[in-house]
Order: sequence, then structure tokens, then C-alpha cells
Amino acid sequence: MASMTARTSSPADRPQLSLRERKKIKTREAIRTATYALVEEQGYEATTIEQIADRAEVSPSTVFRYFPTKEDIVLTDEYDPVLLEELRARPTDEPWAESLRHVMREAVAAGMQDDPEVARLRARLGVEVPAVRSRMMESMSATGRLLREAIADRAGLAPDSLEVRVRAMSLVGGLMEVSMYWAENGYQGDLRDLVDRALDVMERGLPTENR
Repeated sequence: MASMTARTSSPADRPQLSLRERKKIKTREAIRTATYALVEEQGYEATTIEQIADRAEVSPSTVFRYFPTKEDIVLTDEYDPVLLEELRARPTDEPWAESLRHVMREAVAAGMQDDPEVARLRARLGVEVPAVRSRMMESMSATGRLLREAIADRAGLAPDSLEVRVRAMSLVGGLMEVSMYWAENGYQGDLRDLVDRALDVMERGLPTENR
């Protein structure tokens, strides 16, 4: 889940990658690191693919091979399938809301622990740069399609059913709003608590104002 997710299982739980896969991951990370550094130094619009390639010590064609657009460099990660796997690994008798809350809190905590500055940068660019925000919406739609599979498995419904589609997209849309709200409000508060508040709204509706 772009800008919100992170690996929630330990590396020891994962199969060993081939040398080729490790090299691909290393190249992707070099491109991302170069992009983040350049954006911090000179801004998003001023950062070009050629500059990114030079900083990452790869060719521009290599950058495009891994990331079709500059926006994809900022937003793309490999964690959506991991999130799906983690949801499916939760106990089958656990309420769906509890499973989702547990996995999302762990994912957000891991992302903030790994690199909080990158998490803040991605959230800020989603607010400030229309092209990034547009691409973020496309990315979240892809996440929603993956999430439909986990919801459908738990509910015993078809992944393409209207109910499953609405449930999945209400979730990813809510999480996108969490990211933007966080950035718009100066990254105040614990991101996990904001995720909890969003999930509360999805589960229980809007809070009743005390009068």
C-alpha cells in the first residue's frame, strides 16, 4: 500500500532471494534513495530522471525499466502482496476488523521505524504535487483490488461483488486520507492512532458530537 505499508514479518520468515532478485532490489532502492535525496535538495518538479539516474549510477533507461514514471519512484513499493499475506495469516476466527487493525498498525509502525523521513516526504508530496496525488489514487486502486481477495476469502463472497468492492475501496480511500491529513497537519500525532481513528469511522460511523 503506497506510502502506508511496510514489511510486517521478519526476514527470517521469507524465502531466500536469488542473486538476480537481490540485484534488482538493490537497484530499485538506489533509484528511490537518489530520488528522495534530490527532491529534498531541490524540490520535486526540478528533479529530472536524468539527475536521478546520474545520482543512482544507472542509465535513464534503467530508471524507466523499474519505474514507468517519476511519480512511481516516490510511491511504488513491494509491500502490497505482503500485506495481503499477513491478513490471510490472521486466525480465521478473529473478527475482520481486529485482523485489519492489527496488520495496519504493525505496517505503519514498521514503516515509521524504517525511515520516518521518507514516510513524511511521500505524504507531503501526495498533498503538494497533483501528479503524485493522482498517481497515488491509481496505486491505491491497485491495492484495493488486492485487498478484495482477502476480504472475499474471509466473507465467503466473490471478489468482484459490489459489497466487497465497496468495502475494499472505502478502506484504501480512508487510508489515503489519513496520509494526507497527517501531512497537512504537520505530521502531528501518532500515525497509528490516526489509522485507528479512520478504522473506527469505517466500523462505527461518524462519532456523535457531545452537546
